[in-house]
Amino acid sequence: MSAVLVLHPELTDVNGDARNAAVLATRAGWAGVDVAVRSLHLGEEPTETPLAVVLGSTTDPALPRLLAALHAVRDDLAGWIEDGVPVLAIGTGLEALTGGIRLPDGRLEGLGLVPGDAEPLAARVTGDLVVDAAEGRLVGYENHSRGLRLEPGVVPLGPVTRGVGDGRGVDGVRHGSVLGTRLHGPVLAKNPALADAILAQAFGRPIVPEGAAVAAADAAAKRIRDALLAS
Repeated sequence: MSAVLVLHPELTDVNGDARNAAVLATRAGWAGVDVAVRSLHLGEEPTETPLAVVLGSTTDPALPRLLAALHAVRDDLAGWIEDGVPVLAIGTGLEALTGGIRLPDGRLEGLGLVPGDAEPLAARVTGDLVVDAAEGRLVGYENHSRGLRLEPGVVPLGPVTRGVGDGRGVDGVRHGSVLGTRLHGPVLAKNPALADAILAQAFGRPIVPEGAAVAAADAAAKRIRDALLAS
C-alpha cells in the first residue's frame, strides 16, 4: 500500500502540521485509493519510497535536534525530491530545507535542498495568513519570527493578501517537488484543493474524492475560509 511519510512527528506536530498526512490519506480514501500514513521517528531509517512526505513545524529549542535527524536522512529526502515525490514542508520544517537558519545566537546549517536561507524578521508575527497560490486562495494562520530569503529564480508559493508571510509580500516556496508555506491549520484541512493537487502530483493523475464525508469536510473548510476572507 502506498504511504504518506511524516518526518519526525514527535518534533514536528506543534501546530498540528503533521496531521496534513492524515488529510492526504483520508482524501485519497474518499477517492477510492488506499493510502496509509507512516511516521519516521527519531533514529529510524526509511525503508521504502513514500507516496508523499510531510515535514511539519517545530519550536526553536527543538530545531538543532530536528536538523540532526533530518541530516541523517538527507540523501533519502534528496532522492525522493529528485524522483518527484511531493514534499509538503511547513514553518520551521521548511526552514530546515534551506541552506541555513539565522538565530539570535548564531546560524544553524540547513539541508540545502531549497536555495535560500531563513533570516529574522523585524518582529515575531502571529495571526491570519492568506496566500494567493496556483491552487487558489489559501488560508491559515502564521506564527513565526523568520522569513525566507530565496535565491534569484526560486519561486515562492504565492503573494500574501493578508498577513506577513516571508516579509517580502510573498509566502513559501515551490522548488522541484517541494511545496513550502507558513500556513498552519493544518493547511490541507482548511484548503482541500491544495491537498487534492498534491495527491494528483503524487499519483500522476487527478484524484477526485467523492461522497457525503468529503462534502461535509469541504463544506466545513469553506465556512472557515469564507469567515476569514469576509472579516
